[in-house]
Order: sequence, then C-alpha cells, then structure tokens
Amino acid sequence: MQRPEAWPRPHPGEGAAAAQAGGPAPPARAGEPSGLRLQEPSLYTIKAVFILDNDGRRLLAKYYDDTFPSMKEQMVFEKNVFNKTSRTESEIAFFGGMTIVYKNSIDLFLYVVGSSYENELMLMSVLTCLFESLNHMLRRNVEKRWLLENMDGAFLVLDEIVDGGVILESDPQQVIQKVNFRADDGGLTEQSVAQVLQSAKEQIKWSLLK
Repeated sequence: MQRPEAWPRPHPGEGAAAAQAGGPAPPARAGEPSGLRLQEPSLYTIKAVFILDNDGRRLLAKYYDDTFPSMKEQMVFEKNVFNKTSRTESEIAFFGGMTIVYKNSIDLFLYVVGSSYENELMLMSVLTCLFESLNHMLRRNVEKRWLLENMDGAFLVLDEIVDGGVILESDPQQVIQKVNFRADDGGLTEQSVAQVLQSAKEQIKWSLLK
C-alpha cells in the first residue's frame, strides 16, 4: 500500500472548513473507507523526541501529545524502545503503532517518534538536524558527558527544531544561528533553565520510586 505524502500537510479540520465555506471537500479515493482519511499526516508530525544513554536511562525528552500522559508511561515506553533498538543496525523501527527513527553516537541513543502513517524521511530529517546541531554545539563530542554539561543548549536546539509537535526547522546551520542569537541576546532564558531543572527533578523522583 502506498504511503500518503507527508508534505504539504493539511491542518486538522481543513476539509471541514472548506465544506463550510462552500468549497469542494477533498475527494475520497476510490474504494477507500472514510475512516482512513482521518489518519493522513498532519502538521503535528512529531510525537516525541528523547535521548537515552547506553543503559537506556533518559537524559533528555520531550513529548508533544498525550499518547503517554504520565512520567511512568513515558519511561516504560522509552525502556521498551531501547530494548528493541539498542542491539540492531537499523535506523527505523515500528513499535506500538508508531514509527521511530534513531541514531547511536558513542554512548547516546537519539530517537524521534511519529505516528505509524508519518513519512520516515520527514522524521529522519528531524533526527539528522538534531544530531548535526548537537554535533556543532558540542564540538563533535556527541556523548553523554558533554551533553550533560550542555543540557541547557540541547533544550534550546530541540525547541528550535520542533515546537508542539510541529517541525520548525530542518537545517542545522539555521538552528545553530538561532540558538546563538538567543544566547547572545540575553543568555539562557528562565524557561529553558526551568525545563532542565524540572527534567532532572522528575528523573530523580522516578528513580526513587523504582
């Protein structure tokens, strides 16, 4: 079955809005059940991005929808994904109805998660942009030690690439320029620092509950 194109993506409700405005609604494909049309790719491409260490422990994570609403569910999902992917040479996996692209760098595993119907190339473009941006920021030392020492910058990088599940940028040079501009303009924002502290607190709390 041919995968639907992922770009350009119609905004959710676009077809309904066209019908209300008197315009033609998108035609259904021949023989296609109407329910399948609701599963076409949307603007909200990314469900989650996370980075784990060699033992599958979370270092950085952002979830953009309520697929895994609690910290416990997120951590279980990440552990399951790590167990499925950490010993394979592939760059893509299908797990729990989701498409996952990933990359290993020394003692880090970087993951980008999308819906099962998302275009793998779009997800891979986000993963590549994230890795190349971190590679530049960490001076080609994309490993756990340097990531932990530059976690604030890593959050800024991610925020420039994805916002609320929407891909904002896929060019690492543009990402680095924007991050440098924000840093030069006023240093780290209070929001980015708070994100790092909150992530650390949640990680510690979950470790104590195990």
